[in-house]
Amino acid sequence: MCSPERAPPGPAPAGDLPPEWETDDERMAFLFSAFKQSREVNSTEWDSKMAFWVGLVLARGRRRGVVRTCLRELQHSFERRGSLPLGLGTVLRELLRRGKLQREADFMASVDSSWISWGVGVFILKPLKWTLSSVLGDSKIPEEEEVLIYVELLQEKAEEVYRLYQNSSLSSHPVVALSELRSLCSTLCPDERTFYLLLLQLQKEKRVTILEQNGEKIVKFARGLHAKVSPMNDVDIGVYQLMQSEQLLSQKVESLSQEAEKCKEDARSACKAGKKQLALRCLKSKRRTERRIEELHSKLDAVQGILDRIYASQTDQMVFNAYQAGMGALKLSMRDVTVEKAENLVDQIQELCDTQDEVAQTLAGVGINGLAEMDTEELEKELDSLLQDSAKEPVELPPVPQKVLNPPISDAELEAELEKLSVCDGDLAQKTPSTSSEPKTALGLNL
Repeated sequence: MCSPERAPPGPAPAGDLPPEWETDDERMAFLFSAFKQSREVNSTEWDSKMAFWVGLVLARGRRRGVVRTCLRELQHSFERRGSLPLGLGTVLRELLRRGKLQREADFMASVDSSWISWGVGVFILKPLKWTLSSVLGDSKIPEEEEVLIYVELLQEKAEEVYRLYQNSSLSSHPVVALSELRSLCSTLCPDERTFYLLLLQLQKEKRVTILEQNGEKIVKFARGLHAKVSPMNDVDIGVYQLMQSEQLLSQKVESLSQEAEKCKEDARSACKAGKKQLALRCLKSKRRTERRIEELHSKLDAVQGILDRIYASQTDQMVFNAYQAGMGALKLSMRDVTVEKAENLVDQIQELCDTQDEVAQTLAGVGINGLAEMDTEELEKELDSLLQDSAKEPVELPPVPQKVLNPPISDAELEAELEKLSVCDGDLAQKTPSTSSEPKTALGLNL
């Protein structure tokens, strides 16, 4: 079968099938029948049946999210009341012709890979059969267990692998161990075979390159979403080995720290039990372990310092490249600019500004409704008269209170104040007619 690690799936869920699957027996009988030998016999029926199965096969692959399939697996998936679709092989051949599907063997042979072993018992050679099929096309119906690949789905999942790596801590350096990358992509790739296919797709797109070093495969990624990966060099391998050394040293320090803590606990237990000599031996072992930890720490700091320098040099190289590109762009933009041209341009701008000022002054001197013809001296005289009239007008202000109440006040003082107010009100009532006549007199004089 196409997936030896898994049993063939059962029929597709009802939600994945079209409505007529269970309701229209006549229609389904037609769709489950074999295709005619030639499309020219009845092109309408042939195209209708083909469109139905092409859409169903592609939709099933996308819903399941797997990149590999085969004829037998699809036949079992689309089984209906004990019947299998007889024309499914013709459908797969049409999908191969359209490039929607590709034979797994042809895909792997089309990628220039230097891998000798896949880890899953696959040995890749580029056969003459693939060369002929790629040039002339393959009109053969695939075998029942021949593995086929959903081309678009494979490309999409390869893109997901690349983005998953870019967003992880592994992206601090472009070289990573294949085993670490496999662990990172465990949720995305259901099996190891699919994982290798995705890496082959990335290698085909020139976004990764793979090298086997001392029996271990390492992967180098391109820096940037649209960049092409450069060949693996000695610097990449050296940095990868430094990173591995850093990881091993960190693990060793952690292990020794736990060992030192255990010696400390053993010494405490021996003291409680009265075993002084045993407690001393435990403490001596703890001291030796701590000295070993200090030595490893110094080595770890040295390795980390080298890695920091490498990362800094890479950053400096990026900055240098950016400056170089900017300088090139600046040279290109300033190619036709000279000091003489700049001075001439400034003189022209100044001349235009002077002309604009003259035009503005001319427009400002034009009279509107005869106002421009008025004598400036008359306007100044009118303004002086307005200022003198405003200075002659008296300003009436309320009287300033002279007495401030200082509470608390006794009842006797309040009664005396009340009597004063009564007397003042009486005087005010007598003076009211005279004061009310003053405004009339003033008004009459003004008129």
